[in-house]
Amino acid sequence: MNLKIKFESEKIGKTIPAPFYASTGAAGMDLAACIDECITIPAGKHQIIPTGISIALPSNEYVALVYVRSSLGFKKGVTLSNSVGVIDSDYRGEIKISLANLSDKDFVIAPGDRIAQLVITPVIIPKLEIVNELPSTNRGEGGFGSTGK
Repeated sequence: MNLKIKFESEKIGKTIPAPFYASTGAAGMDLAACIDECITIPAGKHQIIPTGISIALPSNEYVALVYVRSSLGFKKGVTLSNSVGVIDSDYRGEIKISLANLSDKDFVIAPGDRIAQLVITPVIIPKLEIVNELPSTNRGEGGFGSTGK
């Protein structure tokens, strides 16, 4: 599969890193903040950060998923506002990252900082079948925590 990437800013690949895989085993490519100056996300607040790129997935058989970098979430308390960003195959605008600062300290993002990772994955688009009953299972309708008893 080929992924078409458009640089929305002339800074990409020069002062701002282009998306890249940090290791040969990485599932997600790192995305950097495409900003001109530092942005501070106050404790308990959120901010949208541009990446300076847009993509074209080849078909609706693929989706791009945006995840927080584990070092931001675990070490800094900064995560995505919407948990996982979904980039549909027909979206052609710039990818922007909505970061939420869950910590009790302000968080500063500098130009070029790696702020998220992008994972491309297959999608199954099912035919919907409306039914009156679902097949039974041992678990049934047991919800949160029901399998830990």
